[in-house]
Amino acid sequence: MNIHEYQAKELLEKYGVSVPKGIPAMSVEEAVKAAETMADSTLYVVKAQIHAGGRGAGHFKNDPNGKGGVRLCKTVDEVREAATAMMGNTLVTIQTGAEGKDVQRLYVTDGVDIDKEYYCSVVLDRNTSRVSFMVSTEGGMDIEEVAENHPEKITHASIDPVTGMMPHHARTLAFALGLDGAAMKSAVKFFMSLYKAFVELDAAIVEINPLIVTDKNEVMALDAKMNFDENALFRQKAVAEMRDESEEDENEREATNWGLSYVSMDGNIGCMVNGAGLAMATMDIIKLYGGEPANFLDVGGGATAERVTAAFKIILSDKNVQGILVNIFGGIMKCDVIAEGVIAAAKEVDLSVPLVVRLEGTNVEQGKKLMAESGLPIISADDLEDAAKKVVEATQDAQKAA
Repeated sequence: MNIHEYQAKELLEKYGVSVPKGIPAMSVEEAVKAAETMADSTLYVVKAQIHAGGRGAGHFKNDPNGKGGVRLCKTVDEVREAATAMMGNTLVTIQTGAEGKDVQRLYVTDGVDIDKEYYCSVVLDRNTSRVSFMVSTEGGMDIEEVAENHPEKITHASIDPVTGMMPHHARTLAFALGLDGAAMKSAVKFFMSLYKAFVELDAAIVEINPLIVTDKNEVMALDAKMNFDENALFRQKAVAEMRDESEEDENEREATNWGLSYVSMDGNIGCMVNGAGLAMATMDIIKLYGGEPANFLDVGGGATAERVTAAFKIILSDKNVQGILVNIFGGIMKCDVIAEGVIAAAKEVDLSVPLVVRLEGTNVEQGKKLMAESGLPIISADDLEDAAKKVVEATQDAQKAA
């Protein structure tokens, strides 16, 4: 689960991570009041709050040649002007795609005097099963670009979960950034606090870019991005309450409510599969035979007919879907349950696209019989290869007929 920058900074500040003073705003007037509250500031920063990076380098659809989603302002009037230009408009960045995201929240922060910029992130390294810090002197840049072109400028620190983060880990990171004196002391406190926040909040990723050193040698998070393990949200009530559903794909949100794993894609063949590995294989073989998957959807091993019906509706709600492939291997999940859900959903939504179903495993004969007797135009497949060929062909025929 993602949260906004201002929310991430609120959480981190509680753990002793230094951040600039800032106030969130849900309207232009609130942004102006926020600036007036920071009356001692000589520089304000107005930042669009969306779940995507590259805001400063982005552009608004209604002003493609104008300024981006991060603007420096010297007066309250300039804050009003910036907030008016952002609020309610669509911001397009390298991470949003051409459709962009609507700006519904702003963050007004105090400007700070920056001496140097760095990069810092905390992630779970699956190769070592440990929390890992990554820092670089190349702050403000995409870390992927740095890793490809200047890997020597990235330093890692792997934290043993038994001991947790120790001061020597923090000093190693600070030395890698070339810090000393007061900045070194501030960095050690910063990294130790950041680790504590990561672990105790069940975070999946914390990215600070840029991490800055101010003219007063204070290490500070100028920007902050946090992502959380959704499986741990039951014990992170404060974090769960920060969820902004308006930033989420409607179908992905509905899938989450039904306990389904769903990711929207750009193709036109909807997929419903049980098991993540089988779902990946299904998408691969669809592409092998010339099709394009419209989604990843794993109904899991213990889905009910109701959940299968919900999954089917989610697939069909995507207007780009012109064919559907249901590929189920029944172990815990029984094929007759899948068949019941597919039949119920197809009848309820008035199925109008080709549907190919491949069933194998527990109660497969019962499942096939149910579909054969349903009176629906369901195309049965014998194996995965057969299913992929049939759904690609049927979808292409439907496109030609349209």
